[in-house]
Amino acid sequence: METEHDENYEEIAAANRSIRGKSDIAWSHVIQSKDARGKTVLECAYCHKKKLGGGINRMKHHLAGVKGNTDACLVIPADVRYKIQNALKDIENKKKKNIVLGDMNLDGPEIYDVDGDDINVRPSQKRRKQGIDLHNYFKRGVHDQTQPSIKACMQSKERIHDVDMSVALWFYDACIPMNAVNSPLFQPMMSKVASMGHGYVGPSYHALRVGLLRDAKVQVSLIIDEFKSTWATTGCTLMADGWKDTRQRPLINFLVYCPKGITFLKSVDASDIYANAENLCNLFAELVGMIGADNVVHFVTDSAPNYKAAGKLLVEKFPTIAWSPCAAHCINLILEDVVKLPSVHSLVHRMAKVTIFVYNHKSTLNWVRKRPGWKEIIRPGETRFATNFIALQSLYQHKEDLQALVTSTDPELKQLFKTSKAKEAKLVILDERMWNDCLIIVKIMTPIIRLLRICDADEKPSLPYVYEGMYRARLGIKKMFQEKDALYKPYTTIIDRRWAG
Repeated sequence: METEHDENYEEIAAANRSIRGKSDIAWSHVIQSKDARGKTVLECAYCHKKKLGGGINRMKHHLAGVKGNTDACLVIPADVRYKIQNALKDIENKKKKNIVLGDMNLDGPEIYDVDGDDINVRPSQKRRKQGIDLHNYFKRGVHDQTQPSIKACMQSKERIHDVDMSVALWFYDACIPMNAVNSPLFQPMMSKVASMGHGYVGPSYHALRVGLLRDAKVQVSLIIDEFKSTWATTGCTLMADGWKDTRQRPLINFLVYCPKGITFLKSVDASDIYANAENLCNLFAELVGMIGADNVVHFVTDSAPNYKAAGKLLVEKFPTIAWSPCAAHCINLILEDVVKLPSVHSLVHRMAKVTIFVYNHKSTLNWVRKRPGWKEIIRPGETRFATNFIALQSLYQHKEDLQALVTSTDPELKQLFKTSKAKEAKLVILDERMWNDCLIIVKIMTPIIRLLRICDADEKPSLPYVYEGMYRARLGIKKMFQEKDALYKPYTTIIDRRWAG
């Protein structure tokens, strides 16, 4: 009897493996067939009971004698029942383990097919088999910390508003600028705080200024070391940024640019050496030695005469290094030279009187602010030459409002315009020739100011755009003055001297 039973068992197992190719242990003890309607029917190989639904999982419970899901097979050999019961226990243990580790597994828990085909196959593996990329469904990738959990998505609007208000009140109380939320570190910080759960206490004042600051410095050092490791492969650009502090000390910040990013190297007080080109060159050579002469391919400085002379001396010492002046500084010097032209200087001086007059009297300021669509007049700065031209543009946009102001029939304003300063401002505002000159200067300088903004932006490499933009601006000036040398030469001469020098 046992020999006959074993032969039948082997025949059934071989037939099922050849038909289905299943890996689940239960398939060796089940006969699969089709009924008259074409539906799959599973038949127990021992008691010959047939099951129309539930798949191999239900038959497995039938063979193992697990009650509740189906009836138990009464004629199955004890050793076979024991094996199937152990298989069910292994699956149950793996399920419990995945529930515990579910939060640490971004691909989700292991899935057990009801047909027993793909045991221990994760959903992400199935998707890869089917040619589906999960990253397509997440803009920032599957490891994005900002991806909300189910619990976060199910929160009420009132709860979300309450949390947002708590964050906002902290910003307001600590006087933190609103644009701090645009920091790339803001949302990761919020996500990590939320992941800690209820009861998390933030770092103390002492921890922020001692331990955490020390650890942050170590992290930044590691990032800088990673940048430095690429300098020999890709080369780098050494940049010298000269400026003056509140005590009028000439300082030079040295920065290194490579495809990985910009690294601050050091800051030097150049009070004793900035006026001498040879001493500056020695300082630059020292910095090149720190980086490695073979790693530096480009050196950028301001366009000041001492820096230009030092840059040329450095190129003689290191023939493999190319020197060039800072494009943004060159444009600033162009704006500075244009402001010094007698006609432009006179125009800026006269228009500044208008701005001072409007903002120095409450009656005039209150009157213009009641005008529909009024925006504040931009006032020129002391050090930024571009603001002079931006102020002229702003004044020209307010031309109608200002002319309406000086021609108003308001008794208080009429009394005000009897004073000498008010009369002087009124003459300027009503001078159409002055407004025409203002428009010409605005049209000339707007493309150059646009180029300055491109240079100051860090979004993408700007030098190709700047060169073409400067070429177009120069052609635009000639076209505006109808190719008359006497009119356009003062401007193009300044551009050529600063841009080519």
